[in-house]
Amino acid sequence: MLEPKEMAQKIAKKLSDNKAGDVCIIDISPKSSFADYFVMGSAGSQRQLEALKDYVEDLLEPMEIFPKSVEGKKDSGWILMDYGDVIVNILTVEMREKYNIEKIWGDCEMVTCE
Repeated sequence: MLEPKEMAQKIAKKLSDNKAGDVCIIDISPKSSFADYFVMGSAGSQRQLEALKDYVEDLLEPMEIFPKSVEGKKDSGWILMDYGDVIVNILTVEMREKYNIEKIWGDCEMVTCE
């Protein structure tokens, strides 16, 4: 089983390798009881958003790691994948600017993507 930080870093690398924009990891553990890390990434289109979600699932399923839930309807511009200690947020550039999650969690530490 992967440690949450290692899992977050693997997801971030997978998103970066597959052309997600502005990939970052936010350590929310000091401020949150529901998760330890947010992994953030931007998609240029709805099609890329779906593809990035699939890449994350393809990365983790062979390790028998499955999301507790996946939220985000078609054309919503935002997919949230809940892996317990790690929450993956993949948003279109417009939605990311609109919701500005990094600012909301701005007092939390950004983790370097290895």
